[in-house]
Amino acid sequence: MPEGDVVRLTATRLDEALTGREIVRSELRWPSAAEHDLVGRTVTSVAPYGKHLLVRFDDGWSLHTHLRMEGEWHVARTGTSSARAAGPTVRVVLANSWWTAIGVRIGMLHVLRTTDEHRIVGPLGPDVLADDFPEHGVREAVERLLADDAAGGLGPRHRPERVATGVPLAEALLDQHTVAGLGTIWTAEPLHALKIWPWTPVREVPDLADVLLTARRLMQHSVQHGFARRSGYARHVHGREGRACHRCGTPVEVGRANEPPYDRPIFYCPACQRPPA
Repeated sequence: MPEGDVVRLTATRLDEALTGREIVRSELRWPSAAEHDLVGRTVTSVAPYGKHLLVRFDDGWSLHTHLRMEGEWHVARTGTSSARAAGPTVRVVLANSWWTAIGVRIGMLHVLRTTDEHRIVGPLGPDVLADDFPEHGVREAVERLLADDAAGGLGPRHRPERVATGVPLAEALLDQHTVAGLGTIWTAEPLHALKIWPWTPVREVPDLADVLLTARRLMQHSVQHGFARRSGYARHVHGREGRACHRCGTPVEVGRANEPPYDRPIFYCPACQRPPA
């Protein structure tokens, strides 16, 4: 699933192509939104929030999308063959006279009033990449992590026995209601950097703010250099099961966070990231 860094880069690319320009072609190939025609509206901004994208228009409406596991946005020069957007996986087409934005395999889509965006992003935790995260968001995120731990998890993750034992940190970080934008990559990598066992109960982590700010720092590097796969950042554990840890040489292992069907893979070094005594 694309994580907060990818969504932020996508928002920047769409903002550059769409903002300040009038929509001349609009196709929402989505049953609940197909009747909405965005032609004639001018895009005022494209904003990310965690893993969500919000395209805002000058008439007070917004287009909300979520990439889910496989979604992508592409930008093509209007009038070229790439801008035809004829494929069966295309879900959204927004075009102006210069550029055409194409949403492929989008996992979630809504058209709603901009003043109602809180209905979608309001329940989420602070965006780890937001400008004010170090000053304000990190405190709220720590409070949410501790509250999640005290409750034994929230929603489908709730386990009554965890009220006493605590919620695993990796599991709490993946919940977008505690902090928005983290996925399996940017949960595993900061925990490896800080030598924290991913299944350490939240209440036993000495500095949750440090975990969050480390995740933010690594994600910012990805954003600044154009996504981690193509940047100078080498993943130390994620996706490297059986390969040597870059720090100590021990083969990287993979475990699971959450219970099926919500379980996700978490990569870690069993030597660098030992369970608490």
